[in-house]
Amino acid sequence: MQPDAAIYRARRERVIAEMGEGVMVIATASEVPRNRDTHYPYRHDSYFYWLTGFTEPEAVVVLVAGSAPRHILFCRERNEEREIWDGFRYGPAAAREAFAFDETFAFDALDAELPKYLENQPQLAYIIGRDMAWDTQVMGWLNAVRAKARSGVQAPVRLVDARVWLDEMRLVKDDHELALMRRAAEISTRAHGIAMRATRPGRHEYEIEAEMLCAFRSGGAAAPAYTSIVASGANACVLHYVFNDRPLADGDLLLIDAAAEFGSYAADITRTFPVNGRFSAAQRDVYELVLAAQTAAIATVRPGALWNDPHEAAVRVLTAGMVDLGLLHGAVDDLIESGAYQRFYMHRTGHWLGMDVHDAGDYKVHGAWRPFVPGMTLTVEPGLYIRAADDVPAAFHNIGIRIEDDVVVTADGCEVLTTPPRTVAEIEAWMRG
Repeated sequence: MQPDAAIYRARRERVIAEMGEGVMVIATASEVPRNRDTHYPYRHDSYFYWLTGFTEPEAVVVLVAGSAPRHILFCRERNEEREIWDGFRYGPAAAREAFAFDETFAFDALDAELPKYLENQPQLAYIIGRDMAWDTQVMGWLNAVRAKARSGVQAPVRLVDARVWLDEMRLVKDDHELALMRRAAEISTRAHGIAMRATRPGRHEYEIEAEMLCAFRSGGAAAPAYTSIVASGANACVLHYVFNDRPLADGDLLLIDAAAEFGSYAADITRTFPVNGRFSAAQRDVYELVLAAQTAAIATVRPGALWNDPHEAAVRVLTAGMVDLGLLHGAVDDLIESGAYQRFYMHRTGHWLGMDVHDAGDYKVHGAWRPFVPGMTLTVEPGLYIRAADDVPAAFHNIGIRIEDDVVVTADGCEVLTTPPRTVAEIEAWMRG
């Protein structure tokens, strides 16, 4: 499905206006070999796609600011033989019309044509330091312009990281982006429900992962938004466990952190539930504590609140609850100040969400936590990870629980986009069918 070119043209115009002068150059992602003669499934660069809506590899967008702004695209030429093997290519002429560019060139002409746009420009913006090969190519273009100095041609004297502008713009989602994120959330919510009902003792983690992958694709998603975590028993205490190969045992919990990407936008959901459909007393106690922490954290998300407010709310609830459960000992304030709670809760309570599952945008501005504004999207994901140890009550050994949902800041509060069963009662009722 071809995107609405006007949306991307308007974004480029915003960037050009913010720059004021100079040139911005953004390349899409390279294809990555998987083995001798095959590649990993291709996924475009998020910055490039946000500016263009163009999904083919070997492409570069150039934005010229100033009194004569220009939108330029370099892309692959049409090639009948390669299109027989690999599929359709737009080619420069069709891409110019379909994606609202002023000029387009063949990708192979990049080194010959792009330096011309840098001549007598005061600044060049690109994503500095992310790809050394790209840095080297950019330096080659600058040197090509510098070589014309005797002819009175000047090269840009300032290099600016393009993320200065692009991260700020990507941080607040527009209606088009939110619609795609809602669809990603719907597909992912359905997949979690399917996974819960497919879970039973004797199956394997990878079988449940397969149920989710099927649900993602059948829902119209291009792929998972990230590598799925399907972690049962003690595996749930490994934050980024991705082997997904253990048999599911009666009495264990299963933690699933998995979601779909739709229209290049990610969802991000975690649910934890009993393999046999019934929480034990200890599992219920820990689960309800994590759920209370998440509820408290979500309640802080509103315009004007600070990025760290959800984390502070979750930490306070979790720490007080761990004292009640006998996992920690002492005054709550002292345990928070000393960081003692981090033995069982060692990560932050969320991150920005968008085209990337850990999306663009700083969390602090001038050293202070960033305030929320409408259109920001984030995860809220407290957890507890209780490894077996001599000083931990045996009933809590190897309980790992995380509950994660996707939240968008609205004009008067927030909206939770993801809605798989969440309470103990909802999960147990759902698993009974």
